[in-house]
Amino acid sequence: MATFPSVAFIGGGNMANALVSGMLAQGCPAEKVHVIEVAEVLREQWRARSVSVSAAPDTLLSQRQVWIFAVKPQQMRDVVLQCRAWLQPNTLVISIAAGISIDSLGKWLGEDAKPFGNVVRCMPNTPALVGAGVTGMSAPATTSAADRERATALLSTVGEVVWVDNDKAIDAVTALSGSGPAYVFLFLESLIKGGLALGLSEQQARDLALSTLAGATKLAQQSAEAPSVLRERVTSKGGTTAAALDVFAQQAFGQTVVQAMAAADRRAAELSIEFGK
Repeated sequence: MATFPSVAFIGGGNMANALVSGMLAQGCPAEKVHVIEVAEVLREQWRARSVSVSAAPDTLLSQRQVWIFAVKPQQMRDVVLQCRAWLQPNTLVISIAAGISIDSLGKWLGEDAKPFGNVVRCMPNTPALVGAGVTGMSAPATTSAADRERATALLSTVGEVVWVDNDKAIDAVTALSGSGPAYVFLFLESLIKGGLALGLSEQQARDLALSTLAGATKLAQQSAEAPSVLRERVTSKGGTTAAALDVFAQQAFGQTVVQAMAAADRRAAELSIEFGK
């Protein structure tokens, strides 16, 4: 059984819920989890899970080895400053706020001239809610190897972990896997609508779309061949798939996806400017 550090979640929304569920499922005692959440209805839900709860930062924070900030980017600075009084030199601070740079986080926790260095910035995604997430992670050189491993262990409870080199790469992670589930859900919506337009029932279209996407993804995961090769194997010259792919090509589907990801990446950088001061 894994040994878990004591953890404080600052923000008790969906991502905190996913992470705590993963930790508890892997044997973390509930008493090692503390949640700070302003909404009373959410605090009641957390109390029902036997974890300690408070409405605002308090002295319990100083007793927690790891802090995980799970609040919106526009709230991050104020919340960090509220918590800073209880920060310990060996606390590991993990942020899952989009667009908030490691540099900003370190300065808010410490000082401009001497930023706090024991931080990890990460970007999980919503499939973490079912234990199938993927999280991009980055940390400065001042974060120890032991704390990197600790962060990896915590985020691995809800899926895969991929380490990248810097904030710019985390913005790219945000554009790909952080926002990516929304792209997939949009494609699913479109497949279902297409099935309905062709005469299938809503249940039939949904079942076929979900199973097709899940099966294709599993095949791609287990195959040593590139997705382009797998695509070509489904596509017979002059056949039905070729006819559909011709329409995608005419509408510049691939280019549209790349442009959409570039827009998400730019927005992540803008969030850093807007809320990272």
